[in-house]
Amino acid sequence: MAAAAVTVKMASDGMWQGENPLDFALPLLALQVAVILVITQGLALALKPLRQPRVGGILLGPSALGRWGPFRRTLFPAWSAAALDTVSGLGLLLFLFLVGLELDFRSVRRVGPRSVAIAAAGIAPPFLAAAGLVPLLDVAVPAPRRASFLPLCVFVGAALSVTALPVLACILKELSLLGVPFGDTAMAGAALNDVFAWVLLALALAVSGGGGGEPKGPPLAPVYILASGAAFVAFMLGALRPLMARLARRLGPDRAGDLACTGAVACVLLAGAATDAIGVHPVFGAFVFGLAMPREGGLAERAGEKVAPLVSGLMLPLYFATSGLHTDIDNVRGAAAWGMVALVVAVAIGGKFAGTFAVAAGTGMPRREAAALGVAMSAKGLVELIVLNIGKERKVLDDTTFAIFVIMALTTTVLATPFMTALYRRTPTATTPESDDVELNGGDACPA
Repeated sequence: MAAAAVTVKMASDGMWQGENPLDFALPLLALQVAVILVITQGLALALKPLRQPRVGGILLGPSALGRWGPFRRTLFPAWSAAALDTVSGLGLLLFLFLVGLELDFRSVRRVGPRSVAIAAAGIAPPFLAAAGLVPLLDVAVPAPRRASFLPLCVFVGAALSVTALPVLACILKELSLLGVPFGDTAMAGAALNDVFAWVLLALALAVSGGGGGEPKGPPLAPVYILASGAAFVAFMLGALRPLMARLARRLGPDRAGDLACTGAVACVLLAGAATDAIGVHPVFGAFVFGLAMPREGGLAERAGEKVAPLVSGLMLPLYFATSGLHTDIDNVRGAAAWGMVALVVAVAIGGKFAGTFAVAAGTGMPRREAAALGVAMSAKGLVELIVLNIGKERKVLDDTTFAIFVIMALTTTVLATPFMTALYRRTPTATTPESDDVELNGGDACPA
């Protein structure tokens, strides 16, 4: 007989009536959010000179503060995980919507074929390397896997290939490189890189099914998923985008701006629900809707301005925290596993750097700028954690493999900003702005 579901009340009757507020959903969630925000902001202030993303929530998991049993049992008991995961998941949808908004393909048209070549060079080497890493994972991490070779290979390839467009945009903005040829090239290459990576992830989700490589339903279910996903993208870009553009022109900039935030958030949630029903993942729908938002009339810009503060100030710290709570570095045991960590980091950085540098330098970009572009394209950020968490949810990645790739994501993201800053403290070239001392402006950390 199945165990009865545990019912948790929303709020307590108060401590004066003998009830502990932390045994109830709402007061515990409120305290969890407060602790996450305080730790996130505290670490951001401590790392302010290094301009690192706000990743303090990672420290709440069993790899750091969660090692202290009373802290974990009191603030993050197992029964509270569903509520925190759900709230952070909503923030994740809004974040992917903003990522889609950042992908302005006008920069791709300005840069031309070079952007396509750079994006392909940044994806191909690490993705091909995934086929060699997967057998080595079986040797270094002998845990039983539910995933077959193909889904695991595609997930690992997507994880190694992805570029954190928000981190890259933040670095370029603070270095005053947006709007100049180098910045346009970097953003165009990263935009195409992310589109390719999300297509690969959609493919991985389709072939992995619901449980580590054994699709549920009819044998042709992966084909149905891919066909439905393609139809969804075609509808969003071919039908919904022109409709939204006409509606924005008819309403005018003032009325359209008033509806931008509410309408965008509602459509993001609906798009996420639609792709979940298809069998891909809700984040894919949110990302595609961000791509579909018309840039004419300032509609996308206004929606982004209203949604971004909520996402960067509240939702992203929550998602970093939930990722930290699901990550246990202690799962990485032994010399072989830590050797695998070093290899994965080397492939993630070296593969993207080598491919990007070779193509950028080969198409006429100065070597220093080509090296800076290779470093920037190696940053992973929150986008990488999203890919990894999806892989873990689908049981494609086991706990140890997940921890290995989380270490890689944090390492590549931490290294990106200081290396980019060091490269741009030198004499400017024809494609970079002239400045005697180029520094990050304002000292703020990149959000993700």
